Amino acid sequence: MIKKVILVKPRGFCAGVDRAIDTVEASLDVFGPPVYVKHAIVHNVHVVSDLEKRGAIFVEDLDEVPPKSVLVFSAHGTDPKVKEEAKRRGHRVIDATCPLVTKVHLEAIRYAKEGYFIIYVGHRGHPEPIGVFGEIKKGSYAMIEYADEVAKLKVPQEEKLVHLNQTTLSISDISKTISALKKRFPRIVTPPSSDICFATTNRQTAARELAKKCDLVLVIGSATSSNSQRLRDVCEEEGTTAYLVDDEAKVREKWFSAVKTLGITSGASAPEYLMDRMVSFVRGKYPNVSVEKLEIMNEEIKFPLPDDLVSIAFESNKGTKWVEKHRVSSQR
Repeated sequence: MIKKVILVKPRGFCAGVDRAIDTVEASLDVFGPPVYVKHAIVHNVHVVSDLEKRGAIFVEDLDEVPPKSVLVFSAHGTDPKVKEEAKRRGHRVIDATCPLVTKVHLEAIRYAKEGYFIIYVGHRGHPEPIGVFGEIKKGSYAMIEYADEVAKLKVPQEEKLVHLNQTTLSISDISKTISALKKRFPRIVTPPSSDICFATTNRQTAARELAKKCDLVLVIGSATSSNSQRLRDVCEEEGTTAYLVDDEAKVREKWFSAVKTLGITSGASAPEYLMDRMVSFVRGKYPNVSVEKLEIMNEEIKFPLPDDLVSIAFESNKGTKWVEKHRVSSQR
């Protein structure tokens, strides 16, 4: 019998996700539908569905995009060769890459130019490392996922090595891997600031504190969302059972059989209305449940719309009021 629900903050949309979604919405506002989006703009089925209803069309291949279309690239980053090909085909290209992912792209470019061999820690097949690797030559990097892969790594040199990583990884996972890298390669360079984004760090910290107070944690997010999966992982590292669910329809009531305190959080790509729906769902099952808020820290960082989209808006006579409107709407 659930007696208490705890809702933790920070949770849900991060600044990069806010910016990416707002970029698609603003593009629809400026150009009208359809607006094509290369890959899911963020990894959440509800966000994608909501934007599809407004006229966004999601594709995985440029061949799916009609000539001279408006094409938005997702928050995860894109191989620059794909962007150039899109421009060659006459598409109006809008890049919604998260600025923190762009930071890793720029690091990879700089270290490769300086002759470093890059060891990248991330999930194989995820679009974020694919975008990073598009920036540098083959043979200038190696990719690993876990600490136990370090011993098998083959590198062409040991005097100039640097490690970079996917922004959405678990802090505990990456720390183990970095420790293993430093043990094997004592001179490996660590970038001056962490590649794990602040929102990922904050949400994992909050989820960890939430897990300590709960018998069960529900993480709202899609299975394709790396940062949502990591939230589930950190809760389980604290010894608390956690489930990753898209929404309340995925919840099984048998999970609650021995639960008195239920925690709920959400990944950086999950909209807040899913949290509201989840709370209503639990209250429907347990009308006397109390709902408490646990705020671990406050986030106030916002990213502006891409410069090229703002420029187009001004050219289209949308002007300052339009730009300000979208700055407000991005603060969801």
